[in-house]
Amino acid sequence: MCASNKKFMLELPLKIILTEDGASNFISHKKRLLRFRLADNVDEYGIYMNKFSPQSIQNMLLLDYISKIEMSMPEFASSRQEIMDLSKIIVYSLLYKRFDRDIYAAILQCECIRTYNRKNPAHIIDERTKMSEKQLRTILITKDQAINSTRKQILDPVWKEICENKDYSIEEKNVYMLMSEKFMNRLSLMNWYVMTLFQKSDGFDEMITAIRNVLSSYMEKSRVAEYISVMLMELALGNENTNLRKEAKNMFPNEEDINMLLMEPESRAKIVKELQRKKVLVSVSWKLGGSSMAIGTQGRLQLTIYNKNDEFQEVKDNIEEKAAADTNKRSLVDFYRDMPEGEEGTDLGLYYLSYLDDACKKVNVKFESMVNQFASSDLTVMNLIFNF
Repeated sequence: MCASNKKFMLELPLKIILTEDGASNFISHKKRLLRFRLADNVDEYGIYMNKFSPQSIQNMLLLDYISKIEMSMPEFASSRQEIMDLSKIIVYSLLYKRFDRDIYAAILQCECIRTYNRKNPAHIIDERTKMSEKQLRTILITKDQAINSTRKQILDPVWKEICENKDYSIEEKNVYMLMSEKFMNRLSLMNWYVMTLFQKSDGFDEMITAIRNVLSSYMEKSRVAEYISVMLMELALGNENTNLRKEAKNMFPNEEDINMLLMEPESRAKIVKELQRKKVLVSVSWKLGGSSMAIGTQGRLQLTIYNKNDEFQEVKDNIEEKAAADTNKRSLVDFYRDMPEGEEGTDLGLYYLSYLDDACKKVNVKFESMVNQFASSDLTVMNLIFNF
C-alpha cells in the first residue's frame, strides 16, 4: 500500500460512462463523446482511456462526472496490480464523498448549530444552505490558522490512538494515519466554513467529537476497499481461467496437461492472442449508485463481471427448470457450491467471499452477491452490490 510502489500512470482499456454533469463538462471543453456498446449490450456515451493517472479518475469521481467504468480483456493476470489499484481508487472515492456528506449531517446535529438557528431564523444553516465555491474561498482565505488548529484538534487524538494500538504493525499505523489525513483533506469548503464559524462557540467540543467519530467509522470502512479488490480479482481470474482452458483444449487437442501448458509463457501468449482475435473477453464494470441528487443511492456501488461461458449448463439445469425468461438467478455462494467437480478455485472463491461478507458486516456496509446465467446466450453475470 506504499505510494512509492504504485504506478503514476495506469494502463487499462477503460470505457468511462459519464453522468449528465460529466457529459456537459466534456462537451463544453469541445471534447467529443464516443458511443459504446457495453457488455450488457446497452449503448452508452462516454470517453475511452487506455493510459491515465489514478488522480484524474479520482477527481472525476469526486466531481460526480462518472456513472460507470467498464473494461474488457481476454486476460487479467498480467494487469493484476493495476486493476486492484483502480478498484480501490473507485471505492475510496465513493467513501470520500459519503464521508463529506456525513460530516455535514453530523455537524448540523450539534447544539451550537441548533442554538444559532433558533436565534437567526433568517440565516439558518441546514442541508439546504448553499454557497458558491468562489464565495467560500474568499471567506476562508484568511482562515488558515483556524483551519489548521481545528484539523489538529480532530486528528491528534486519532493519531495517538493509532500509535498506541499494539495490534497494528508499524506499516499499518502509517497507513491508518495517512488515511485519516486523506479523509480530512477531502472535506468540502462548506464543512470548513461551518467549523471555523463556530470555532469559538460554546459546544464546539461536541462538534469536534462528532467529526472524530465519523472519521473513525470511515477509516474502518476503508478496509473493505482491499477486500473488494481481492474478490474482484478472484472472480475475474476464475472466468479468465475458464476461457483459457477451453481455448487451450481447442488449440492443443493432444495436450494432456492443460495446466502445464497455461504456465508456459509462449503457449499462454498464443492462447490469449486467439481469445483476443475471437473477442472472447471477460468484462468488469463498476457502477456508481447515483448523483448527489439521488437520495438513498449515493453510497451504492455495483461491481459486475460478465463472461460468455457454457461450462455450467448442467448446474443450471439441475437447479431449476428454465424460466420463461430463460434465466437462472442465485447467490454467488450457491454458484460456487454448485460448480462441477474439478473446476479450479472453488474453495478459494468461497473463502474470499466469506471474508468479504464478514468484513462488510463489521463496518455496517450492506453487501449482497448474485449470479445471473442466461442459457440462451451462455452469458454468466456476477454482481457484487455494496451500500456504504
